[in-house]
Amino acid sequence: MPQDTAHHPEPAAGAPVPAADSGLGMPTDRVGVAGVRPQSGVAAVAFDGRSPEAAGRGEVTGDLADDGLARAEMPGHNGTPAARTAGVTGDPGLRSVAAANDRHWSGMDDEAAAVSSAGDSEIEGVSSVVDRERLRHHGDAEARPGMVDFAVNVQGDAPPEWLRERLARRLGDLGRYPDAGEELAVRELVAARHGRRAEEVLLLAGVAEGFAMLPRLGAKLAAVIHPSFTEPELALREGGVPVARVVLEPPYLLDAGLVPEDADLVVVGNPTNPTSVLHPAESLLALRRPGRLVVVDEAFTDAVVGEPETLAGKDFEDLLVFRSLTKTWALAGLRCGYALGAPEVLARLNHGRPHWPLSTLQLEAIAATAEPRAVAEAQRKAEVIAAHRDAMIPRLRELGIEVHEPAAGPYLWIRVPDAELLRKRLADKGIAVRRGDTFPGADPGHLRLAVREPARVDLLVAAIREVGL
Repeated sequence: MPQDTAHHPEPAAGAPVPAADSGLGMPTDRVGVAGVRPQSGVAAVAFDGRSPEAAGRGEVTGDLADDGLARAEMPGHNGTPAARTAGVTGDPGLRSVAAANDRHWSGMDDEAAAVSSAGDSEIEGVSSVVDRERLRHHGDAEARPGMVDFAVNVQGDAPPEWLRERLARRLGDLGRYPDAGEELAVRELVAARHGRRAEEVLLLAGVAEGFAMLPRLGAKLAAVIHPSFTEPELALREGGVPVARVVLEPPYLLDAGLVPEDADLVVVGNPTNPTSVLHPAESLLALRRPGRLVVVDEAFTDAVVGEPETLAGKDFEDLLVFRSLTKTWALAGLRCGYALGAPEVLARLNHGRPHWPLSTLQLEAIAATAEPRAVAEAQRKAEVIAAHRDAMIPRLRELGIEVHEPAAGPYLWIRVPDAELLRKRLADKGIAVRRGDTFPGADPGHLRLAVREPARVDLLVAAIREVGL
C-alpha cells in the first residue's frame, strides 16, 4: 500500500474512534484491529468488533523502542484500560501491528494485514523496524580474551579433565567418517537419560542449530515469549516465518492467555535467559492448543537443582524440547545439544540436513555427558551454582543494584540507573557483563550477570564500588 500522507484530525486521548475509520487508514469495526502512527504519537485499537465503542486512542508514551514497540495506554470499555501497549513488529519486508491488553494479543484480520503477515504488504501510516543485529548480539561479544567474564553463561574455561581425556582418545578416529551405528548408540544413551525412545531424539550441533531448523516446520505464526534468548526469533524471521512477540512484564510470569490463539508455534525458555525465571511445568503445558507446537528451550535446565520443571521426559506429540551441553560442560567451541520430540516433528527438522551432520568428537561428548555419572556430576555442579547465586545476590544489593528474584538459572537479571555507562566502565576495568537492552521487552537499565564464584564476585564488587553506579 502507498504510505498514508493524508491529514487525520486527532481526537483527544481516550476519545472514541468512529468504527469506520481509525484515522490510520484501516477500519476499527473488525475484531483485533490495531494501529500505531509513531510520527503523530497516536495509537488506535479495537479489540471487539461487536462493540465499536471499544475502539480508542491513546497517546504513545515514546518513540519506537529498541524492540520495535511504541508504548501506549489505551482506553477500553467504560474507561477501563484495555491495552497496555500497541506496537509494530517486523522488518522492511514484514509489516505488522500487534496490540496487547491484560490477557490478549490481537492482530489485524486479513483485510488489514494479519499480525506479522509476511510479504510486501504494508500498513498505511505505520513503519516497522526490528533490529536484527540486536537479535544477533550475544554475550561472547562483550568478553575479550583476558577479561573477568560475567557476560557468557558457560561454567568454567574448559571441559573437566575426564571429558577432555575422553575426547582426546577419539582423535585417532578422525580419519574415518562418523558411523551411523555410533549415532544410534548415542541417541539411545540420550533417550535413556530422559526416559524416551531413540527415535524421539535428534542430535544437534548445538541448540542454535535446532533453532535454525524451526522454519522447516512451516508455521503460519510463531509466538516468541520475551524477554528471552533471541536466536529463535532471529532464525524464524530469517526463515520467513511471521513472528509475534509476547512480552512478559516483571515478574515475568507466564500466562498462556497472552499468546495469540492462532499461533501454531510457541517458543519459550525455561529457565528463561536472561531473567532467570523458572516457569512451572503446568504453565508451559497450558500453552498447548490443537494444531500448535510448543517449543521449550531447556538449554540451562541441567544447571537447576533437581530439574523440577523439565518437560524433557514428556512424549507429547505437540511438544519439542531443546537441551544444550554447552553451558554446564564448557563445550561452547564444540557445539553439542539435542532435541526431544515426536519422530514426525524431528523428521521435519532433520529434512535437508547434510550427511554426517555431527562430528566424531561431538558424538563422543554427547554420549559421555548422557551417562549416569555425568548426570550426577551435573547436578553437583547445579548445587554449587545455586550456592554461588545465593551468595552473590545480597552482595549486589548492598551496592544498590536491583536483582530480579526468584532466580533459578546460572545468571542474574539486574537493573541499574545507567546500564550502558556501567558496562563500559567495567569493561575499562577488564570486567565483561552482558548488556540487557538487546533482549526484546527489556528496558535499557538492565544487565545480565553470569553467576560466578566468590573470588570473581569480589573483583566485580570492588570495580563497581570504584566506578560507581
